[in-house]
Amino acid sequence: MRDRPPSGEFRYRHPIEVRYGDTDALGHVNNAVYLSYFEAARAGYYEAVTGRPFGTGDAGPRHLFVIAEARIAYRAPAFFGEPIVCEARVAWVTRSSFGIEYRVRSDGGPIAPARHIADGATTQVMWDPESGRPGRIPSDLLAALEAFEGRPLPRPS
Repeated sequence: MRDRPPSGEFRYRHPIEVRYGDTDALGHVNNAVYLSYFEAARAGYYEAVTGRPFGTGDAGPRHLFVIAEARIAYRAPAFFGEPIVCEARVAWVTRSSFGIEYRVRSDGGPIAPARHIADGATTQVMWDPESGRPGRIPSDLLAALEAFEGRPLPRPS
């Protein structure tokens, strides 16, 4: 896990309502819940990029991917009722996978001050359900990701 949180611009921001059920006995958001926040941001990001929700309906070709890895760094607690946001961006792409970075932040308010709450990353692998194996990132999805991010996406060596 990296020591420093991600910096720079995140083009997608997903508002999160911290529910009472998200909290633990200490009164702050339970560590496992952050993966759900990442999932909500990932789904919203995909819809913002492609114009359609993933995994639903028959409106055009489906881009199927599975999560191969997830990492989280906890920076500060979040609390019930606090308005927070989970930002997301694609950090890199390969032939068959791509990485999404997340940053959870609070803009502050009556519950707690503005702060960086958590950050993390997931690795998504494109999935071919017919072969049951990883597949290539479709060119239309890659083009849409780069257009949304406003930059060519790095290809790690």
